[in-house]
Amino acid sequence: MRVYWLALILAVSPFAYYLISIYSSLRFFGKANRVRANTSFLPPISNIKPIRGVDPDAYENFASLCKQNYPEYELLFCVSDREDPIVPVIEKLAADFPERDIRILFGSGRQGTNDKVSKLARLASEAKYETLVINDSDVWVEPNYFRTVVAPLANKEVGAVTCLYVSAEENSLTDRIHTIGMMSDFFAGIIVAWQLEGVNFALGTTIATTRAHLAEFGGYESLENRPADDLLVGRLIAEQGHRVELLPYAVTTVSDYGTTKQFLHKRLRWIVVMRHMRPWGHFGLIFTHGLPWCALAIAAHPTAVVAMTYLGTYAVLRMTMTALIGSWGLKLPGLWKKFALIPVWDALAFGIWVISFTRSSIRWRDGHYYIRNGQLVPVKAGAD
Repeated sequence: MRVYWLALILAVSPFAYYLISIYSSLRFFGKANRVRANTSFLPPISNIKPIRGVDPDAYENFASLCKQNYPEYELLFCVSDREDPIVPVIEKLAADFPERDIRILFGSGRQGTNDKVSKLARLASEAKYETLVINDSDVWVEPNYFRTVVAPLANKEVGAVTCLYVSAEENSLTDRIHTIGMMSDFFAGIIVAWQLEGVNFALGTTIATTRAHLAEFGGYESLENRPADDLLVGRLIAEQGHRVELLPYAVTTVSDYGTTKQFLHKRLRWIVVMRHMRPWGHFGLIFTHGLPWCALAIAAHPTAVVAMTYLGTYAVLRMTMTALIGSWGLKLPGLWKKFALIPVWDALAFGIWVISFTRSSIRWRDGHYYIRNGQLVPVKAGAD
C-alpha cells in the first residue's frame, strides 16, 4: 500500500514543474511585452561568424545580416582555408552588398580541439569594434535584429544578451517533432531557469556582448578545448557579476540535419554534454518527464479514474505550456496542429535522457571525444 501511494505522489511532481513553467512563461512574455528598446544606443558592431562548409540557405541567412536597419557594422567571417565551399558564397555576398563592410579571415592560427572556438578567438581579436554580436551560420534575422539585441547593453549591469529561435520551415515529420520539442520542452526549461535562478547561460543563435566582458574570463582562448562554448560564455560572464539578458525575441534558424537519425544524434550529443556540465541538474530532469510518471501511476493503480486523472492533467498542462510559449509568446502560426506530437516528443526525450547515462563520449563534426573535467579529449588520445 505504501508503494502504491508513493508512486501516485511522485507521479504528481512533473505537474508541479509544468505549473511553474506556465507561471514563468506568463511572466516572461508578459513582462517582455512592456519592454521598449533603447533606440539611442547604437554602438558600432562587429558581427563575427565562424564558418565551416555550406549550411542550407547560407546565402539568404548572410544576406539578412546585410539588410540591417543599423548605422555602422561589419560582418567578419572566419573559415578554415580558401578551399572551403562557403568562400564563393561570402564573395558573392560582398559583391551583392558593396555598401557593407564584409571581411573573411582564413584559419584560426590556433590548435584548439574545438575549431569553432579557435576561430571565435581570432575573430574577437581582429574585430574592428568593441561591441560584438556572435551568431550561428544557420541564422536568418529581421532588419531590426541588431537594434534589438544590442539595446540591453546600454545598461551597464548587462554583460551579455541572448534570445530564442524558431525553425524557418518544416518539411518533414522530424521537423515538426523538433519544433514541438523546442516549444514544449527546451524553451520551457530555459524560461523556468530564468524565473528561478536567473540566466547564467547563452544560446549560440545570438550572443551580444563586448570584448571587455569576454576578456574578463580569459576570452574564447580559454574555451577552445571545451564543449558548449555558448552556454559557457553566458555562465562565465554571469560569474563576473554581470547580468545575462534573455530576450523574448526569436531569430529564425534553418535545420542542419537531414534525417531523423541525425536529429536524434544531435539531441543525444547535446544532452550528454549537459550531463557532464550540470550532473545534478541533468539527473533532476527525471522530475520533468510527465509521461513516464503517468505510466507509473497507472501501473501502480490501474483504474479508469487514475488513468483519466493523470493523463488528462498531463495533456492539459503540456498543451497549455506549449501554447503559451509557442503560440502566444513566439507567435508561431498553426502550432496547435502539432499538439498530438507532444507525447511523441516526450517519449523520445525520456528515452534519450535514459540513454545519455550510458554514453561516455560524443561525436562532434569529424571527431570522437570524451568529456573529462569539462574538456574535450580525443578518444584515441584519452584511451587507456
